[in-house]
Amino acid sequence: MHPNPPRPNPPYPNTLLDSLLDEAGVSHAGLAAHVNQAGLARGLALRYEHTAVARWLKGQRPRGQVPDLICEVLAARLRRPVTLDDIGLGVPGEPAPHTVAPFSLSGFVERATALWRSDQQQRPHVLGAPAVTGTPAVMPVWEWENPPEDTDVSRGGRHRVTPADLAMLRAARAHYEQMYRKAGGVATRGRVVGFLTAEAAPLLRGGYTDATGRQLHRATGGLVAIAGICAYDSDAHGLAQRYFHQALRLAKASGDRRLGGYVIALLVNQSLYMREFRQAVAFAEAALRTAGADITPALASDLYAMQAKAYAHLGDGGGALDRIRRAERAAEHIRPGHEPDETGYVQPGLVNVQVAEALLSLGDLTAAAEHAEAAVGTPAHDRGRVHRLAILSTVALRQGQADKAVATAVQMAEQARGMESQRLRDRLRAVRAELARSDCAGTAEAAELIDGALRVPL
Repeated sequence: MHPNPPRPNPPYPNTLLDSLLDEAGVSHAGLAAHVNQAGLARGLALRYEHTAVARWLKGQRPRGQVPDLICEVLAARLRRPVTLDDIGLGVPGEPAPHTVAPFSLSGFVERATALWRSDQQQRPHVLGAPAVTGTPAVMPVWEWENPPEDTDVSRGGRHRVTPADLAMLRAARAHYEQMYRKAGGVATRGRVVGFLTAEAAPLLRGGYTDATGRQLHRATGGLVAIAGICAYDSDAHGLAQRYFHQALRLAKASGDRRLGGYVIALLVNQSLYMREFRQAVAFAEAALRTAGADITPALASDLYAMQAKAYAHLGDGGGALDRIRRAERAAEHIRPGHEPDETGYVQPGLVNVQVAEALLSLGDLTAAAEHAEAAVGTPAHDRGRVHRLAILSTVALRQGQADKAVATAVQMAEQARGMESQRLRDRLRAVRAELARSDCAGTAEAAELIDGALRVPL
């Protein structure tokens, strides 16, 4: 075998080069002309046109010295060093874009913004990427927990980031979170990603001190987490995971352990959905351990409650009951107004519905019903109420209370109207299946109502 085999063209578009061309404001034809001109200085007679650049963006690797010339052209345009890795043409053996590597913070920013641009452009290789498991799934959490820390996140870009810019990012996070709760992640994701690409990316590449940079990375991390939630809600699990990993890296750069703990909670929730129950337990432990005294009661209660669900699925009743007790104790100390914005989802009744799910898995229907009733009896945002009604309907059916189950299922289907969410559709389908299995009087009417909701494509 040849000791240095040629590197095969990657099976994905070169999103890093595409993103840098966009940042530099260079057209395909413009890049080709600049590369030809730079080649002349090296004694090369190059005759590239825009069609060649289009091929590079589709994944073809240019020959000879051309990759170095591209770096030279873009570095002059952007007024900063640009490496082969930065343009997606690094040495053979570099990881694929969906894996995690120990890039510098500036290198991470380039890869993150390239992902946002690819998502906005609906690139199939990004939208259809599967979630990673094993070491690639664990490493971002390990890197968040362990040194080295970012000692200085300042940057010398041309646009100076101002307090008004930071306020805009925070307002956007709150705006898109409310949109997600009311309309669902399928409807909201494109808006969040468009904002990240148009507004957040230029700020991350801008100029800021270390102190401002910490705030910038924190505010952007909160927004990226919302993008991940929306991707998860859209069944794009590999993409969601990449957003969560990005949010975790941004949290580390911000120095805010609470934000990192919140992002870990999102990864725990996704692990539960993917039936990676031991991973869910381990991730929650990492968040509780690393955030330490900085963790808030709301976040602690949610992490413990999700651990309880994982233990219940693993058949560990003792572990589940222990975590239920811890979740309930933590929830008693939640003080409205003393929590970060991100943990606002831990509303009264959330722990009850999480505990009800754990108890349902353990087969304790009486206790599950008590918690489900408490959850439904507590005010919640529209999306949360659908989940609570779904659990209550399921518990009632398993207790043989068909009338109550049907009435609750009807409320659930009505509440879900207008929301575009694959996770809520999962809930609807699960309740629909329970109704079909029960074959009790009145269940057919509720099942038909759910069928009507599911007929509308997302």
